[in-house]
Amino acid sequence: MTDKSAQKTKEARAHQVYTLVVEVGRTKGDGLPDGAKGAALMCYASGVDEAEAVRETVAILKQADMAPLDVTGYGTEAERRAEGHEIDDEEAALMARALEENAVIVAQVTPFHD
Repeated sequence: MTDKSAQKTKEARAHQVYTLVVEVGRTKGDGLPDGAKGAALMCYASGVDEAEAVRETVAILKQADMAPLDVTGYGTEAERRAEGHEIDDEEAALMARALEENAVIVAQVTPFHD
């Protein structure tokens, strides 16, 4: 493969950051507060597509002794802005960090109680 072909492949597979909300159940050592039945985690995850971002997020949460049950994707920053979502500077900075570090960032944890 020539250098130009490799470069085109890399450009075509550029990472983006996806906003995901992951619902988790309880597991031993999950770090959720006593009495919580589970939680919703707002995550920013880097990936070449949303499916990869979801897979990476679920894998990382499992490594952290969490029990992912459901994932809802809200798209990229551009897709969210196009839908009218307001994205403040702090949220944009977290998204930029996720992209720069090719990482999953858990930005918010909302425990579920009865």
